[in-house]
Amino acid sequence: MSKIPLQFRHNGRDVAIFVDGGTNLLVALRELIGDMTPKFGCGQGGCGTCSVLIDGELHLSCLTLAETVAGRSIETLDGMKQGPNLHPLQRAFADHFAAQCGYCTPGMLMAAKALLDRNPSPSRDEVIEAISGNICRCTGYEPIINAILAAASGRVSA
Repeated sequence: MSKIPLQFRHNGRDVAIFVDGGTNLLVALRELIGDMTPKFGCGQGGCGTCSVLIDGELHLSCLTLAETVAGRSIETLDGMKQGPNLHPLQRAFADHFAAQCGYCTPGMLMAAKALLDRNPSPSRDEVIEAISGNICRCTGYEPIINAILAAASGRVSA
């Protein structure tokens, strides 16, 4: 099988790799680029833990063919950090104990970022809708919702 050349932006930097046809974006990010922040969960698009932003829109990387992101911009949890500082959403998750086992956290944070990027002042119902594609087995969702609302309102520790 021949390799397909693929170029895209990953967390603000240009990347050029070769992928096998049919490789999903999750595998390309984790195995070819070394970005381990999108997690492998169900592999069927049902859990949301592999969520990434493609040109600012939320996508499930396990269901996205890597070759379809040519020339596009991919953002993962690794791209949210601001130098040595946490992104306000990450800080809010810590402040509100919104992560227990942490497995859903990358996908939840990406879903929250996608929401706040397009709607900086969401209602509680809008937050619930935005994270509805992400399964969490530990927190019961309430701390996650509160963290996202706190980040939106600027109520986050320094």
